[in-house]
Amino acid sequence: MIDYEKELNPEQIGVVLEEGGPLLVIAGAGSGKTRTLTYRVARLVEIGVPPERILLATFTNKAARSMLTRVETLIGRDIGGLWGGTFHHCAHRTLRSHATRLGYENNFSILDSEDARQLINTCITEVGIDGKGDKFPRGDVVGDMISLAVNTEVALIDVVANRYPFFSHRTEEIVAVAAQYRKRKVALNVMDFDDLLFLWRELLLRFDDVRSFYAERFLHVLVDEYQDTNRLQADIMDLVASCHRNLMVVGDDSQSIYSFRGANYENIMRFPDRYPECKIFKLETNYRSTPEILHLANLSITNNEHQFQKTLKAVREGGVRPVLAPTRNVLQQADFVAQRILEINRSGVPLGEIAVLYRAHFHSMEVQMELTRRGIPFEIRSGIRFFEQAHIKDVTAYLRILVNPRDEIAWKRVLGLYEKIGKVTADKVWRFVSRISDPHAAVLTEDFKGCAPKSATAGLCRFQETFRALHGCNSSSPSILIETILKSGYSDLLRERHTDAASREDDLIQFANFSSRFPSLEDFLSELALLTGVNEENRAEEIQEERVVLSSIHQAKGLEWKSVLMIWCSEGMIPLARALKEPGGEEEERRLFYVATTRAKDQLYLCYPLTDYARGMGNLPVSPSRFIMELSSYSTKAKDRPYDQWQIDDF
Repeated sequence: MIDYEKELNPEQIGVVLEEGGPLLVIAGAGSGKTRTLTYRVARLVEIGVPPERILLATFTNKAARSMLTRVETLIGRDIGGLWGGTFHHCAHRTLRSHATRLGYENNFSILDSEDARQLINTCITEVGIDGKGDKFPRGDVVGDMISLAVNTEVALIDVVANRYPFFSHRTEEIVAVAAQYRKRKVALNVMDFDDLLFLWRELLLRFDDVRSFYAERFLHVLVDEYQDTNRLQADIMDLVASCHRNLMVVGDDSQSIYSFRGANYENIMRFPDRYPECKIFKLETNYRSTPEILHLANLSITNNEHQFQKTLKAVREGGVRPVLAPTRNVLQQADFVAQRILEINRSGVPLGEIAVLYRAHFHSMEVQMELTRRGIPFEIRSGIRFFEQAHIKDVTAYLRILVNPRDEIAWKRVLGLYEKIGKVTADKVWRFVSRISDPHAAVLTEDFKGCAPKSATAGLCRFQETFRALHGCNSSSPSILIETILKSGYSDLLRERHTDAASREDDLIQFANFSSRFPSLEDFLSELALLTGVNEENRAEEIQEERVVLSSIHQAKGLEWKSVLMIWCSEGMIPLARALKEPGGEEEERRLFYVATTRAKDQLYLCYPLTDYARGMGNLPVSPSRFIMELSSYSTKAKDRPYDQWQIDDF
């Protein structure tokens, strides 16, 4: 028998030993959520519930395997019959037995993202859309629209209107492609990942015998990270638990930060409305952070109106207070972060136990540069290194052509961005411009359009328009040139090709601001070349050594470090100005701030610049994040001094 009183705290024991019924477990950051779920499953098996009558739905297979392995260790027996895994894994098991009810064969195939993209591109052709005319999104962008519509249960026309307004004039064609995609999947006996969830719910809703079979079979249903579920997932769990109503959902409403993926915050908030008889448990004992860090996090999240009230309490003894670090500008912020990392490391904290967190990937640009200059090894969790991203290298290639018209590699990279221009065609165009003494002038001639096959003419015309705009702006300022590239066609290319076009455009706007610090385009390109060269030299060594982690807050959820430095804690950066336009945007941004602060175990630094450089306007004042300003309302000391003199001690 497991000694629960020895292994668990009173809050956790209450959850684990509860007999059944609908249970809502609000598990605060660092409160032992996974441990509680693991012991709950072990308890159910221990009291005689057959493993095959338990379903445990998680968001990663790794999480499920870890919990189930631990359960087997605790109870000393095999639980192979238990259904444990991701929602998609459980959907797949169900559909393999009943796909014929929905017009599929049971031996259906599952499309990965690349397969789905190719099939959608085929559907675009089959519907008869002319890719040479007005702009039309590529297959993966259309796929993202369809996926968002499925996961949020919003009509596709509304998804296009709200999230992709620049394609609103092609809505009818996008809807036609989606319809053709559905038909083709059935004809080919294939499903994509969204189909697994959508069709699982369809199966349970449309066929009473199937729903009754699974609802009767699963005596207990447990769901991890419930705050991240979408409407489909919540509906499925309700249907599967509809017979016995032993549905236990575990999550933290204060860590619901994935609405952009379709996660529905209302699922966890309205659980008591759907199950009026549910019992609510709160895990508020935090094993991760110091009392000082938790005090700040608790103060911040209290400003959200729509939440389950809770207060994290530390098990650990007192530590150092969080540090509020206003800096003169963005460059000094990067310098402060790099210097503090070295000092923390010298005090005995491994580099791998230090993280720099930020709201958006482009916020890390100056920090990446400063760490590179100082030889501090780091790894990026929010994507690839800023200057090595495809869209940064694309725009840099345009600039390289302006400086060096004989840069064959840059020419071919830029040409390859345009429709119907592959490697062979790009080579033909390069030979045409390189034979002329002034390649720039060659691009602006009428003969340029005819230097490649007719299929490439539309793409060459688009390139020519951008190139003409660059020559027409009569400037050697890299920031003006980058903005010109964006306005004269590259923004359209981003929207057509990428599902995250908005964040890529944010990157490029910041890239333009950064370039304003350089007196000439040549100086700017030289600096970039030196930085990327240093990166390549250090790459092999970094693999073998400890590295500082640079991560977006979204990627950092569920992780922890001894020391966390949060940068760009400024209004417009967190909360991100773009996110505030979304319904419930401010509260979700505050939850992001809360998630970031609760990643820190021992030390927390909140950094922000007092000024930022904007092209043509010089250094402009920057306000601290409203989430920092809110903390001042708890202190008369802070209210009496300018915010650049605040100390966390004031709170």
